[in-house]
Formats: sequence, structure tokens, C-alpha cells
Amino acid sequence: MTTITPDGPQLPGDRTPAEPSLRPGPVLPGTLTAVSQADQSPKPQHAEKGGPGRYPGAPRPEAVRPTPLADLAQQLAIPVPDAAHVMVTGITHDSRAVRPGDIYAALPGARLHGADFVAQAADLGAAAILTDPSGAERAAATGLPVLAVDDPRGRMGALAVSIYGAPGEDLLQIGITGTSGKTTTAYLIEGGLRAAAAKEADGGGGRRAGGLTGLIGTVESRIGDERLKSERTTPEATDLQALFAVMRERGVRSVAMEVSSHALVLGRVDGCVFDVAVFNNLSPEHMEFHSGMEDYFQAKAQLFTRARSKAGVVNLDDEYGRRLAAGESEVPVTTFSAEGHPDADWRAADVEIGTLGSTFTVHGPGGVTLRAASPIAGPFNVSNALAAITALAVAGIDPQTAADGVAAIPGVPGRLERVDVGQPYLAVVDYAHKTDAVESVLRALRKVTTGKVHAVLGCGGDRDPHKRMPMGAAVARLADTAVLTSDNPRSEDPLAILATMLAGAAEVPVHERGTVLVEEDRAAAIAAAVARAEPGDTVIVAGKGHEQGQDIAGVVRPFDDRQVLRAAIESAMAAQKSQQSQQPNHQG
Repeated sequence: MTTITPDGPQLPGDRTPAEPSLRPGPVLPGTLTAVSQADQSPKPQHAEKGGPGRYPGAPRPEAVRPTPLADLAQQLAIPVPDAAHVMVTGITHDSRAVRPGDIYAALPGARLHGADFVAQAADLGAAAILTDPSGAERAAATGLPVLAVDDPRGRMGALAVSIYGAPGEDLLQIGITGTSGKTTTAYLIEGGLRAAAAKEADGGGGRRAGGLTGLIGTVESRIGDERLKSERTTPEATDLQALFAVMRERGVRSVAMEVSSHALVLGRVDGCVFDVAVFNNLSPEHMEFHSGMEDYFQAKAQLFTRARSKAGVVNLDDEYGRRLAAGESEVPVTTFSAEGHPDADWRAADVEIGTLGSTFTVHGPGGVTLRAASPIAGPFNVSNALAAITALAVAGIDPQTAADGVAAIPGVPGRLERVDVGQPYLAVVDYAHKTDAVESVLRALRKVTTGKVHAVLGCGGDRDPHKRMPMGAAVARLADTAVLTSDNPRSEDPLAILATMLAGAAEVPVHERGTVLVEEDRAAAIAAAVARAEPGDTVIVAGKGHEQGQDIAGVVRPFDDRQVLRAAIESAMAAQKSQQSQQPNHQG
């Protein structure tokens, strides 16, 4: 361990037969192939073709009205021989998840082409294959009808909408985008939707939201109270429309959903028109995917076009939010400001920040005034809570009902999530994995900490390398103890990542820098932070949040920051108790 110690402290909008992709133009194919990444998908659980076994992949509705393949070919404006008698009941981009009657979307990928797996798809009962010209010959060799188009990824969303009967049109859909806070805001909105549904069930009036609620995001998807593990922030279009169909089938009437920039660029939300689109903020992230901040913003701004949403809710405290509000949104915009900006439609005032959450007053249009609470600590979560209340109000839900539902959620997995085993200091786990988020969470914890802040932080491998020095500098400047460690190094050398973070920490002037420790092993790093904690201090383990695995050299090992932190605290407390019991008693 190295130590540095300072001297001082009708798509549905207009479904024309040949509807093109909503993506702005050609993009890189990404990493999706017929076989998902090892750290993204459950192990295959193959069922016999046509048998009763459980199929792998995303959930599907129980009942689907068959769609003639000829109708789908007409929608694509292409001729398909031998399609006259073929009926379609599903669509998937994963060859392992094919069910009898499916269209298998054989997509080009960065390393492999989905057409490499057409035989597997055919064996599992695929009815037809959607692919591009480069995959058409291999697809045709199966003897199945082939739908060959230039951009199959951009067309499969609209096909999924048709196959599953436009399920999203029967749901109140609220989509959330931005760099930080998407997950938290989605949970908060879903809490408000649940409150509205409960009020309707009790005859409380207002019928904008009722029945069960849904959630789709980074941590999990939920259908009512059923929880499904998420493979990515926003599912691929084929899985998303199937999930909407399952929700509709089970009585869900409203859904809160995270919408990533990747999802917008790669067409994962093709076929969705959100009732309300929410913009939280924008800061540097995913620069390995986007060419720069303007490209990143334009990707997010796609959500605020008439093809993607009906109304927008944007953060007036963010410079990019102000751009949307000033006219770069195609849909009507309602603004909010946690900083109390007088021009905002919805404003927070009288904010009181606490260790477990915050309370504040909401001022809205027409003289609306109500007390609200964020159930998660930090001023940035006041902004997330206000975003949720505003979005729910725009969706037609009573603002007080919305605020009560937001305040009632028990927390968000991996977002300032407390780990408490009776220790005399605060211990939390947070997903902060970018510079702005690290700075925000450390400043928030500083405000509610009487002692010192001890932070554990790493940077992921095979991701944007430019944020490593700034993140190292941020944690060194804002924490009393900064323990630099591994996150998910993936294929990179963990020590090389740490060297870059350490270089950033070293640029912080000595008098502004806390103690900096370097420990490659993440569990040992967490134990090192815990060992330094005293009553009144705070220990934060940042970067992985809810994640339950660590990717090292392509192998995903079980690792949950919450469990490891809990074990470290329990071990330290047991050692302290043992030491105290062995001390001689000088009384008498």
C-alpha cells in the first residue's frame, strides 16, 4: 500500500409502412452481437423447441396475436418470397432466446455478426430472419424467409411494436435521461406512480395513473412487485417492447424508465413515445462512445423530439437544460429548479439537508405550495425529487399525491445506501463513477459529517480514460482519506489505472490534499477505510453501487460493495471488542 500524507489537513406518432429508424445517421454497430456479453446476460436455460420449459432472455407476454410475415414485410417495404403463410409471434436479437414463431434479428456487431448464429435460431423454431445484406446469404441458407434491410437494428423496434400490438400506447410512460440521477429519479417517479395508483384504488379521484406500476432501469426492472435483473440501463428494442407487453398483460398502467444516450443513438427506444421526458443534467461521461460533449447532448436531445415524447421536464439549473428550455426541445417544456431560480415553473425553497434525507417546500404554477421530502441525502437528491414531482404533475397526477409518494420510497439500491451494523459512524455505498458525481456526493456527505470523510474509489477499465485523473484529484481534494483502488478493471492493468488516478491526486496541492492510499485489492481498500473511521466520521465506498460483480481480466467475480463493507465493519468491531476485553482491569 502506498501512502501520501499531507503536511496539513406515430413512430407511434406516425407509423408509415416504411418508417425509418429515428437514429440521426450511421453509427458504429456497438458491441451487440447475437451472443450478449458474458457480464450482461443470464446463463442460457434452453427449453425444448415447442416444449413447456423456461426460455432464456427477457420476459414475453403469455398471449400474442400472430402477425402475418407478409404484413411485416410490407411495413419494411421489401418483397419477401415464401412469406404468405408464415405467422410471427415474437422477435429477438439473441439467438439463444429464440422461441417458435420468432423473427430472429441477426445484427452486425463489433466482433461477430448475428448471421453466424442463424442455424441455432432456425433450430429453436425461428419463423424468419431480419438481417442486413452482409448477413442475407447465411440467413437464406437456413431455408427461412429473410427480411434484408440496410439497417436492421433501426427497424426492429418498429417491428416489435407491430408484433406485440403497440403495448406502450396503453401505458403512461415517463422517461428520464441525463448523466447523473437517472436511476434515483426513476425510483422516485415510480414511488409517485404507486401513490397515485393507491389513491385511485381508494376512490381518490383522478384517473391518470392506476393499476400496477412498472420500472425499467440500471438496477432492475419491476412489473408491479416482481423484480427482474437488468442487463443494461435501457433494454434493446425487441426486449423493451416485449416487456411493455408483459406489463400491459399483467395490469400495469404506468412505467418510469431510464433512457440512456446509448439507447437513443442505437435505437433501443425506437417505437416509444413518452408521455413525459425528463432531463436531469449533463456532464462528461461516455466519451469513449460520443465524440464530445455536443455530440453527447445531441444524443440526449433526441428524447425531446416529437417522435420520442409529448412533453418535456428539464432542469433549469443545468446549462444544457437551459438550452432545451430556450428552444432546442421540439416538445413543450416545463422547467424545475432546486436552486430556486425565479424563472422556473417548479422551484424548491426552504431546503433542509439531513443525514438521511432532505425536506423542502415546492412552489409550482397557479400558486401551488406544498412540503416535500427527498428520502435520500444530498442536495442533488433534492433536485432529483423535484424533477420527479414535476414530471408526475405534468403527467396529470395531483402534486401532493406525487410528493407523498416520492417521500415514501425506502431508498434506491446503491445510491447513498446506508450500511449500518451499529457502528458509531456513517457508512454508505454510492454509484458515483464520474467526476461531477464524486464531487457532489463528497460535498453532500461533508455537510452532514462532524468528523472525517474516508472515501474508497476506483475507475473502470475499457471506459473513458480521460476522467481518471480528475476523479483521482476530486477524491484527494474532498476526502480526508482517499483510498484509490480497483473498480472493474476489465481487460486493463489495474495498476495502470491506479497510476493515472494517483497522478491526478498528486496534482492537488499538498495543503488541499487528504491522505491518499493506494490499494489494488478492493476488499482490502474498503477494510483500510473502515480501519481509519472514528465516531462521527463517514465512510463512503463509491463507483459500483448496486453492482454484484467485479470484472477482472474478463472474469466476473462475485463482489457487492454493500456486503464487503458490512463484513469489514463487523470485523473491525469484533477486533475492537476483543482488544478491549483483553485489556487489564486496573480497578480495585
